[in-house]
Amino acid sequence: MNQSVSNILVCVTQQRTCERLIEKALEFSADKDSIFIIHVAKDNWSFLDNDKEGEALEYLFGIAKSIGANLTVLRSEKIVETIVAYALENKIDLLVLGDSKGDHSENYFYKSLKNSLNGVEIHVVRN
Repeated sequence: MNQSVSNILVCVTQQRTCERLIEKALEFSADKDSIFIIHVAKDNWSFLDNDKEGEALEYLFGIAKSIGANLTVLRSEKIVETIVAYALENKIDLLVLGDSKGDHSENYFYKSLKNSLNGVEIHVVRN
């Protein structure tokens, strides 16, 4: 783990279990102000109409607020590109994301982020 981490980006989905990703970011952070949390939803996803998903995002907003971080929700059809642009804009050193199904060597999302964020460490939190 790189000891000179100053800005951490946590990628969350609309699930309460993403709290563990925020907790992991806190372990890496010396300063809570350096934690950014993002959720990117595709334009056609209607998470606010789904009570369970809306509740989960509201819960994650509360977690973010409790540690002094902001949870940014963006809409885009290009999720990877949106995360990359946000990471570059905020000078992110470390990206924290959850484990996804399948081997990461075959995972398009992980590989795309890794290839696009040269110099940014990616930490995958296993289930």
